[in-house]
Amino acid sequence: MAARLVVLALVAVLTLITTHEVEQLRWIGLLAVAAIPAVLAPRHPVLGPLGRFAEVIIVGLAAGKVAAEAQIQGTLGSGLGAEAMLPYLAVPLTVATLYRRTREALALLGVAAVTLTFGGVVTEVSDERLVTDGGYLLASAQWLILAAVGITAAGTLQRVLQARGEGRPPQPYAEATRLLTQLRSVARQLPGATLDPGGIAEHLLDELRTITRADRAAVLTASGGGRLVVLAQTGVDRVDWETTLDADSAIADAWASQQPQTAHRSQARSHRKGDVSALVVPLVAGVRTVGLVTLEADVTNAYPSSVVNKVTAATGPAALRLEAALLFDEVRSLATNEERQRLAREIHDGVAQELVMVGYGIDNALALLPDDAKESGEELRTLRGEVTRVITELRLSLFELRSEVDRHGGLAAAISEYARQVGAGGGLRVHYTLDESTARLPAATEAELLRIAQEAITNARKHAGASNLWVTCAIDPPYAQIEVSDDGQGIADQRPDGRYGLAIMAERAERIRGRLEIRPRHPSGTTVAVVLGSSPRRDSVRDSVNAPEGE
Repeated sequence: MAARLVVLALVAVLTLITTHEVEQLRWIGLLAVAAIPAVLAPRHPVLGPLGRFAEVIIVGLAAGKVAAEAQIQGTLGSGLGAEAMLPYLAVPLTVATLYRRTREALALLGVAAVTLTFGGVVTEVSDERLVTDGGYLLASAQWLILAAVGITAAGTLQRVLQARGEGRPPQPYAEATRLLTQLRSVARQLPGATLDPGGIAEHLLDELRTITRADRAAVLTASGGGRLVVLAQTGVDRVDWETTLDADSAIADAWASQQPQTAHRSQARSHRKGDVSALVVPLVAGVRTVGLVTLEADVTNAYPSSVVNKVTAATGPAALRLEAALLFDEVRSLATNEERQRLAREIHDGVAQELVMVGYGIDNALALLPDDAKESGEELRTLRGEVTRVITELRLSLFELRSEVDRHGGLAAAISEYARQVGAGGGLRVHYTLDESTARLPAATEAELLRIAQEAITNARKHAGASNLWVTCAIDPPYAQIEVSDDGQGIADQRPDGRYGLAIMAERAERIRGRLEIRPRHPSGTTVAVVLGSSPRRDSVRDSVNAPEGE
């Protein structure tokens, strides 16, 4: 609106100077009327373009009439007369471009050229058509070129403004909602509707084994602290892969260089003897290395450049799938931990505080109770003991909700700390057998194993009536075995779906591709174990179930 008002005033002044005829201002009035739809509804699909086309047509016709009048009056030539109206031509064309209607702007430019030509044909000056006047043609061509330049400049400005708008950081929660919604939609379309890093890694290894020979293979990814974790592996023998990134190995070189590496020795921490060919291919998504694929064959020169190219072609798409799964896993873990912390705060600030106040009320009632009310006093003391028991249970539940696997402490430390707290609160003697390597399991797997161990320890304290608790942790990634045994009364139904807590443990074990084992302990009690993968050194782990009670 501001542009139109300014240019209309300029065109009106130039027209009066050129023609000295107030009557010629009728063209200014027609332009003002034609501009009304373009001003009131500039983005309307019909009214906006209709108003802008009307403005261009009026300018084209008015330019010829004003040029003819200027030549008749003898004030100026026809070329300068036409230029009195032509500046307005830039307004509708520029506005259309700024509204991202480039095609409309180009169409307006074409209509302007046609209208100027038509006006020059129908207008006569001294028995000659205005279209034959060189000044008129030069002025028309000049302003059409300027209008085209204006369209280009306005289009460039519009793209710059759009780029700046897209570069602005969006509102965090709005952006998170948009991305999570997209992720949910994509996840539902995936095979099996899952984003499981372990499953994707296993599928990749199966695909690579159809391309080339691999007696042993693994997919590794970062876990933090400069170490790698094994997501999946395949082969006859279990391999203790090198997981440090500061070692002298093809694994470390591939991670740092983002280029495939071949070697003539095994990438295991305990090197194999004999002929070995190793190929390590980084999984790169964009500019970020998300994992490594390690292949080994017990022959020499098993991975020439042609094989390396085939493997690299297969791992390219898998890198993006794996990155999406790892990101989804991290988001899910963060959301789960946040919800557990929120529940812990709600319980602590709500039910726990109210129960404490109930306990104080019972204590006050006991203090004010007459000495002869022995029966009432006994009932109040029983009630006070029950309240104390519930508060203890709540405190243990809060500790369970807030328990997490520390990045530096490890899974065994988290399980033993929980068992110590529960044993102290429940009067249990806890016996530990901890055998944990320096390598780490994936964070999501460690979290699930911790929850399974917590559930097993809690069940032993609540339901078994036990005096002793044996906790065994044998962790050598990708293998892990957690056992919780008690000397209590045992359970009648040892099926995982027999009780709700056992069913939850079975679901957690299945989620990390482990197996849950529930069996009686001799001479009394129950053993709950979760096993992940296979161990190369089972015999070195002591059987804590049969350990002496004084151990």
